[in-house]
Amino acid sequence: MRRFSKRSGGPFARRTRYSVDARAVGRAVEVRAYAERIEFWQDGKIVGEHDRAFGRGKDIYDPLHYVPVLARKPGALRNGAPFKDWELPTAMRRVQRKLGRVPNGDRQMVEILSAILTDGLDAVDAACAEALSEGVHSSAVVLNILARRREPGPPLTIATPDALRLSCEPVADCRRYDSLRRPDHGKIAGAGRDGPAQALRDEGGV
Repeated sequence: MRRFSKRSGGPFARRTRYSVDARAVGRAVEVRAYAERIEFWQDGKIVGEHDRAFGRGKDIYDPLHYVPVLARKPGALRNGAPFKDWELPTAMRRVQRKLGRVPNGDRQMVEILSAILTDGLDAVDAACAEALSEGVHSSAVVLNILARRREPGPPLTIATPDALRLSCEPVADCRRYDSLRRPDHGKIAGAGRDGPAQALRDEGGV
């Protein structure tokens, strides 16, 4: 049973049919009617919001509410009531016209429209514009552009302040390390042609 919260007017939702998110269909919603808008809530979230329409027998659609349905019935994009008056942004309209000329164009357009639910309308339109500028318009290209734009950019290069720069940068020299390991740069003092043993005998007075 649907609940209704009456605010600033009567229950106009009962006279006019408003769309809600397709995932909310079949479950009870709370309707909140205000002076200029009407909201539909379910599980603490808005599942539909429209400008308030006064009168009887009207059908008010938000095409985005029906995008999940298009995944099952892409043909509804051409003649479905929610999509007849859908004013898409310029680049998306151009892509839709071009896809309308290919056999699986409706399904490709549905894939592009579905991206609106995750990336937003402006981002999808910008991706369509970029694809058109490159002379292509397939859904694969548009979705690839969107995925690329979602990837994090390169890490920022932080400039080192002059005050922290070394005036004389150290140079790697392994010989300095060897000199610390063995006395007299790795040689035993006094070693002659007979080698270390002769030097040790000389030092011990042998």
